[in-house]
Amino acid sequence: MIENPRVVAVVVTYRPDPRHTGPLLTALAGQCAHVVVVDNGSPEPARAELGRLCLDVGAELVELGENLGIAHAQNVGIARARELAADAVLLSDQDSLPAADMVDRLVSGFRRAAASRGRVAAVGPVSSDTRSSSEQMVYAARRWGPRRARPQEAHDGMVDAAFLIASGCLIEMEALDEVGDMNAAWFIDHVDLEWGLRARRAGYTLFAVTDAHLAHELGDRLTKLPGRAQEVHVHSPVRTYYLARNTILLVRSGLLSPWWRLGYVVWLAKYVAFNALLTAPRRRRTVFMARGIADGLRDRAGPLRQRT
Repeated sequence: MIENPRVVAVVVTYRPDPRHTGPLLTALAGQCAHVVVVDNGSPEPARAELGRLCLDVGAELVELGENLGIAHAQNVGIARARELAADAVLLSDQDSLPAADMVDRLVSGFRRAAASRGRVAAVGPVSSDTRSSSEQMVYAARRWGPRRARPQEAHDGMVDAAFLIASGCLIEMEALDEVGDMNAAWFIDHVDLEWGLRARRAGYTLFAVTDAHLAHELGDRLTKLPGRAQEVHVHSPVRTYYLARNTILLVRSGLLSPWWRLGYVVWLAKYVAFNALLTAPRRRRTVFMARGIADGLRDRAGPLRQRT
C-alpha cells in the first residue's frame, strides 16, 4: 500500500436508524477521503433523512430504489470508489461505529503486514458487539473452519484471519481487481467469508489489526445457551433462509477443504436445531430454513422470492 492511500468508505444502508447512521457517517467523513452511501431501497422518509445526514458531512448518496442485497450494494460503492481514484475501500454496515483512529490504525497495520507477511488483500479491526462485554469478532483458521481467535494468536499487533467481517474491512483496490467483487448472487450472509476465501485461494493473506476497534451489532439480538460460553447471534426468520442456503452454496463452492466442508455441515445442523427448537417463531423459521436448504441444493441464488 502506498504511503498515504486514498481511502473511500462505502456504507450500505437499508431502513437505517439515524441515531446510529449519523455518528457513523461523521466518524468516517473525518477519517476517509470520501464517503459513499449506497441505500438498498429504504422507504421515502428514511431516504430523506439519510440524504440530510449525507449532506451534513459531505457524503455522496447513491439510491438503488430497491433492495438488491448487500453484496450488490457493496459492488456499486466499490465501482464508485474506483471512479474516485481510491487506493483502498473501507466497507461499513449502517449499525457500526469506528474508533476515532480506526482507519489510520488499519492503514498502519496493512503496511506492517505487507512488509512482513507478503501479499495482503485486506485488514480489519477488532469488532466488538455493543450489546456484549465479551463478544469480539476476529476469526482464525482452525481444522474444522473459522473459529474465534485467541489472544496468544496475535503477533506484532495482528492476527492472521480466516476471513474478515465486512464492516470495517479495508480492502486494497489492487486485490479487488484481482480477486473480483463481492458475490452479488448470494445477496446477504457469508458474502464476506466467500470473498475472503477467494482472496486466500489467490495467494493473499488477511489480518485483523488488534489496536483498531469498531463497535458493531451483528444479528437482531444476542442470547445465551446453557453450557456455552459464547453468546449466540439471533437473526430474523428471513435471514435464516439466506444463512441456510448460502451455507449449502459455500459447502458446494469448491473453496473449502474437506475438513471445513464437514465443519460447516455440522454448524448448519446445529443452526437449524437452534432455530427450529429454541427460537420463536419456530415454525416460520423452520419453513424458511427448509426452503433455504432446498434452494442451496438446487444451486438457486439471488433474492428470496417470498410465496404468498
